[in-house]
Amino acid sequence: MPKDAVVRWKGPNFCAVQAEPAPGLRNELKDMPAQATATAPSNREGAGLRSGVLIEARDLRKSYKAGASAINVLSGVNLRIEAGELIAVIGASGAGKSTLLHLLAALDMPTSGTVYFEQKAIESFRESELADYRNRSIGFVWQRHHLLADFSAAENVAMPLLMRGAGHSEALKTSARWLREVGLEARATQRAGELSGGEQQRVAIARALVQEPALLLADEPTGDLDERNAIAVFELMQRLHREHRLTSILATHNTVLAERADRVLRLEHGLLLPVGDRPKP
Repeated sequence: MPKDAVVRWKGPNFCAVQAEPAPGLRNELKDMPAQATATAPSNREGAGLRSGVLIEARDLRKSYKAGASAINVLSGVNLRIEAGELIAVIGASGAGKSTLLHLLAALDMPTSGTVYFEQKAIESFRESELADYRNRSIGFVWQRHHLLADFSAAENVAMPLLMRGAGHSEALKTSARWLREVGLEARATQRAGELSGGEQQRVAIARALVQEPALLLADEPTGDLDERNAIAVFELMQRLHREHRLTSILATHNTVLAERADRVLRLEHGLLLPVGDRPKP
């Protein structure tokens, strides 16, 4: 990345960079040996080593001012997610699914109530701890992929690592490994703007997981895809969840896909209600 690049942090796994991709970075990608994709070191201990409650919300409330009145989006949400669970949150548009995920990711703060991560109240985190939580503990997949169109797939996936100061070679090796995980190793040097919608969302998933976060949050990850690609992306996320022993929360309108989760919760009238528990395999 050029030294004069302007980098602005926008949230977990997403930033805007006002500069052309570094030529040297592109050359490293082209010259990278194939075996590098399987040897990148892990950034933290595996998620599978975690146990117990990973994240919890207690009496979570969120309201927004609208003139002299207030719009209540969340009205006392309680949620406990065990490490290793795959949870689907369903609900109508405007029910507050995105708001809930933003609060869990500390992208926004509740009007009242508390989010606990590994039994620690997020509201007690210092700014540096919040930044570290968003960058390393949370992986976020958005409905829109938010990729940098003029950067390659590998550069997009490597961006969170480069943002935290990782070297180019290390970042690219780890990026290549995750592109292989999502079936796009052959597209590593392709500009993100030239990829199909399904491919772009796969790159976004790789970017969300490149730092091996403790918690994966996905906000309508299949919402902009056709049925075939939506099923393929959901099944990919299911496989990655299982193989990497992730803890995952997916907000979706698609009740058919949601039924494949361990538990399905419905957000309605500001409250989170159980739809049905599904036994783990």
